Amino acid sequence: IRSFKSHSQNILNTYRPGNNGGDGLVAARHLVHFGFDATIVYPKRSSKPHFINLVKQCEDMNIPILDFIPMDSNNTGEEEEGYYDVIVDAIFGFSFRGTAPREPYATSIANMVTLQKNQQSKPLLVSVDVPSGWDVDGGDLTGTGFCPDVLVSLTAPKLSSKKFQGRHFVGGRFLPPAIAEKYGIKMPPYPGK
Repeated sequence: IRSFKSHSQNILNTYRPGNNGGDGLVAARHLVHFGFDATIVYPKRSSKPHFINLVKQCEDMNIPILDFIPMDSNNTGEEEEGYYDVIVDAIFGFSFRGTAPREPYATSIANMVTLQKNQQSKPLLVSVDVPSGWDVDGGDLTGTGFCPDVLVSLTAPKLSSKKFQGRHFVGGRFLPPAIAEKYGIKMPPYPGK
């Protein structure tokens, strides 16, 4: 983050209720603690206490929470260069299976694709666990055209990651040894172990 921080400030975080969305809300808080400017897009909020509390924590940190992805930075239709340096996609996770995403998430995914293609200074698109709209096993089966630059797999890569072409990071430090052994996952040693 430190090396990236000197070049990047504006991070758009997209979420929905669910485990992936919860991870994303926590990530937004941490990004702000690291000095980034984060904006959350959370089009359909959960009524579950856990998510209400996560949203409250973000509100207490003055993180803007929007209902939709703004397609320009000044609401005039004129884009300011570099408005979003990074877009964090935490809409759908590993439980998503091959049907086309429903609204309001289909529009959010389409808008991320548009921003990735059309914004003058291309934002880095980072997906958490599985790119949103991708089938967890088969990839982009519904033809969303959504192809992030970076994938961060939590615990272990999902089968769809075989179809992913960008930079891939695995956050599997806390993988139970029995699961690693069962699936033949060889984790690197971590300092302090």
